[in-house]
Amino acid sequence: MTMSQQTALAAAAGLVALAFGLTLLDRWELRRRPHELAWAVALFLFSAGAFALWAGAATGWNPTAFRLFYLFGAIVNVPFLALGTIYLLAGRKAGDRAAAAISLLGAFAAGVVLAAPMHGRIRPDVLPRGSEVFGALPRVLAAVASAGGAIVVFGGAAWSAWRFRRGRMVWANVLIATGTLILSAGGLFNSVFDAMTAFAVTLVAGIAVIYAGFLIASAPTGAAPAARPSRRALAGAGRRT
Repeated sequence: MTMSQQTALAAAAGLVALAFGLTLLDRWELRRRPHELAWAVALFLFSAGAFALWAGAATGWNPTAFRLFYLFGAIVNVPFLALGTIYLLAGRKAGDRAAAAISLLGAFAAGVVLAAPMHGRIRPDVLPRGSEVFGALPRVLAAVASAGGAIVVFGGAAWSAWRFRRGRMVWANVLIATGTLILSAGGLFNSVFDAMTAFAVTLVAGIAVIYAGFLIASAPTGAAPAARPSRRALAGAGRRT
């Protein structure tokens, strides 16, 4: 696949994630549901990772572009996706505790990735691997964040399926878990596509599937019950009759 096609896919992934994130942010402003805010943040991070991929594919890879891609695309995005699952299924108290821990992890990871020394040569036309340019700590953070976040998302899907048995919450979490699996599968496609194309394709597909799960999870459950008349209103009606 040509570089122009790679940049187009990466830009499309970034724009799709940004649009979905803005939609979820709008939903959060209306309803103040914390899982929608967490998912909006996750999509903004996915968007940042996709735009870093676009920059590297369009202008050539350099240390700054790769650091940003590694931070947003490999470390901090999936934990915030998992945070939305925690808020949705475990409640606000557990979600607030998880949000504090994930925010601290994200800040620590940002400092590590942006300051970590890089070794080896970065070719401008090839997406580097973390093992080729970073030491142990950034790679450990990527493994822990991605694996831990994915376990929470998949665990939430399984628990939701067991708890609800049927209904929209099961399908919502199944779609979110499936989208997470697609996003994590970019490396498996290297035998078919080159690395940059694989990441771009899986970003577009995975984000679309995840957002479908968000829409199902955030859909209204039905019409709100009619408000009961107050005692004063009932008393006034009695006097009029």
